[in-house]
Amino acid sequence: MSNKENKSVETLTSDLSIENPPVIDEGQKKVNDMLKNRLRKYIKKLDDTNTSITKEESEKIELETFKQLYKPKLDGEEETYKKIPKFYFKLPKLDDVLAQKLREETRAQFLQKKSKELLDNSELKHLWSLLEKSNGSYSMANSDELTIDYIQFKKIRDEAGPKYRPYFTAEVFGRLQAAEGGIGRVRGVSLFNYVMRRVWLQQTRIGLSLYDVTGQGYLTEHDLESYIAELVPSLAALDGLDSSFTSFYVCTAARKFLFFLDPLRVGRVRIRDVLSCSFLDDLLELREEDLPMELQEQNWFSAASALRVYGQYLNLDRDHNGMLSINELAGYGSGTLTRAFLQRVFQQCLTYDGEMDYKTYLDLVLALENRRQPAALAYLFRVLDINSQGYLDAFTLNYFFKAIQEQMVAHGAEPVNFDDVKDEIFDMIRPEHPSRITLQDLIRSGHGHTAVSILLELHGFWAYENREALAAAGDHA
Repeated sequence: MSNKENKSVETLTSDLSIENPPVIDEGQKKVNDMLKNRLRKYIKKLDDTNTSITKEESEKIELETFKQLYKPKLDGEEETYKKIPKFYFKLPKLDDVLAQKLREETRAQFLQKKSKELLDNSELKHLWSLLEKSNGSYSMANSDELTIDYIQFKKIRDEAGPKYRPYFTAEVFGRLQAAEGGIGRVRGVSLFNYVMRRVWLQQTRIGLSLYDVTGQGYLTEHDLESYIAELVPSLAALDGLDSSFTSFYVCTAARKFLFFLDPLRVGRVRIRDVLSCSFLDDLLELREEDLPMELQEQNWFSAASALRVYGQYLNLDRDHNGMLSINELAGYGSGTLTRAFLQRVFQQCLTYDGEMDYKTYLDLVLALENRRQPAALAYLFRVLDINSQGYLDAFTLNYFFKAIQEQMVAHGAEPVNFDDVKDEIFDMIRPEHPSRITLQDLIRSGHGHTAVSILLELHGFWAYENREALAAAGDHA
């Protein structure tokens, strides 16, 4: 996404200082010295004879060294060397009510504690007042642009108090001043915006964690839907949303998170990934009451977009059974998706008695509308890879392009020679292997969306064939 989560890390130098170095007894010291001398002699011998050590010899020396270093400890009285301490704790079983309640209460207390550590509105206002009183200098180009140096930065940190300290580290100052040209100063507004953004991210992290039932840092599809459902009433741009459509809206919104953030299709997404992508910003943008319709139409989470997608689904469902057959799906978009592609979609995706439900339809729509994105290309690549071999070869390309040629004949056009198209695709993608196109080749080339469009639908192939004429028409317009 464009706005990634900023992290402030305190320097570790002071924390790593050793006040009480470990005491080594004389016997152990002798063993250590003996091993060091032995290794030195062995290395010198290798240097003198100009020979290299084999893997087997290296492993043998390592094993012998390990035994001599740790065997005395294993034979001694020290219990910690005899067993590995427990570091993995299983989640309580669902039927263990007491353990579940204890875990739930503990997590609630932890999140509450973390919430109290955040700056509230009054504390943010106090920070701004300190910035204004910091005696910083003003830019020559803009008299209203306050800048501060590192001395003033530390002074503000000390005056603000311990609660502000995590936001005023040397690393934060270094990152901000580097982003502004490395002049040894940072703009007051940049620092304040950083603090506000970080507070917002932490608040959102805590809010999302409340829906993380297992406490493992993941949200399942149900968790995401619960979060979005409770968020809907606070989104002013969704005020006119019909209550009967709310469940479909929630499903539509949650599906985008899962499609792009769950590439392995395990049914959950990391909270960290949710925070680091732009989707949450797009969703919370709907809090604005007067959001222009143009922006709403471009926003997947807007009511206009959700109604458009759901309306298309209803229009395709000619028998009104709530599911789409392959013949019904053939009418999607321009109606030129090839039969070969549609058959592969139904083979590859989850269907119910040979028909597609709304969630599976949403995945297809997200893939077709975002063909430039790696997640969409991965989806389409799985469909195109008819032999599940991990690459597309000439046979695979011919299989799908043959359906394009059939559509051209049906529309009264002369079919294009496959070899010409194949050569153009390989020249466009420039795969590492001369006769195989992998998913990574498609992504790396930057033209993967064009290549798949040529194979999926007649409209996509026609747009590619007439790209120069379309570009010229656009220039004249």
